[in-house]
Amino acid sequence: MIAQRANLIGSIWMIAAMALFAIEDALLKAAASTLPVSQVLVLFGAGGAFIFAALARRQGTPLVPKEVTSRPMLIRAVFEVFGRLFYTLAFVLTPLSSTTVILQATPLVVVGAAATLFGETVGWRRWGAIFLGLAGVIIIIQPGSESFTPLSILAVLGMLGFAGRDLASRAAPASLSTNILGLYGFFALIAAGTLFAVYENTPFVEVGLETGLLMAAACGVGVIAYTALMRAMRTGEVSAVTPFRYSRLLFGLALGIFVFGESLTAPMIWGSLMIVASGLFILWRGQKT
Repeated sequence: MIAQRANLIGSIWMIAAMALFAIEDALLKAAASTLPVSQVLVLFGAGGAFIFAALARRQGTPLVPKEVTSRPMLIRAVFEVFGRLFYTLAFVLTPLSSTTVILQATPLVVVGAAATLFGETVGWRRWGAIFLGLAGVIIIIQPGSESFTPLSILAVLGMLGFAGRDLASRAAPASLSTNILGLYGFFALIAAGTLFAVYENTPFVEVGLETGLLMAAACGVGVIAYTALMRAMRTGEVSAVTPFRYSRLLFGLALGIFVFGESLTAPMIWGSLMIVASGLFILWRGQKT
């Protein structure tokens, strides 16, 4: 009974986290209509880092523990910068709905890479599910068709960056608190925005009241979402809580359709079903091995 209650609470935290992450994406997409993407990344990173630094200091946690310079954390930082930059570019420059769907393929890449790099056992059934899910990504971006746009590759690059970050997180020191991981995750956003500002050579602009409120809201929502995600993973069993990550797809699609006027296409629907079905099958098989 206690385990069931923990799983229920963990699932609620996970759904809340996914809803908040989708709202965060929508707020940043709206802010990027008046600000350069690089400035959005820097401001969002600075705001989130400030909040997590304040929370860490309130708990008496040192902001620069020696573990943050460990090899896994340095690798994690590189992938975080890569993933954050390209994922943000994706939902700013392409439909939020399709970007959200492609992001759901991250667990598939993580499982496949873990088998290749760490020697984890993955049977032919799960390999088949991985390839099916990746085929769903291809169906969504439709390479070679008239509707294909090279910008859709941005979401794939962002997804690969997040997969690398998740793999590196497995080896990160367990002593690092949620607040410290959040702090350095938002530092990665500042780094990504700075690098893109240098590459793009676009000057920052004055932030208006409305845009400032959007950015402030995104920072607050982002911190709460990250905290809810950590609560979810630490409250219930991973196998019971993780499937609810796919609820982000529903929230992302809803915001894309009702807020930004996007429309669903048949390839997007079929690709989404393939990705989600593959992910759920892999989770199910993982519990049986």
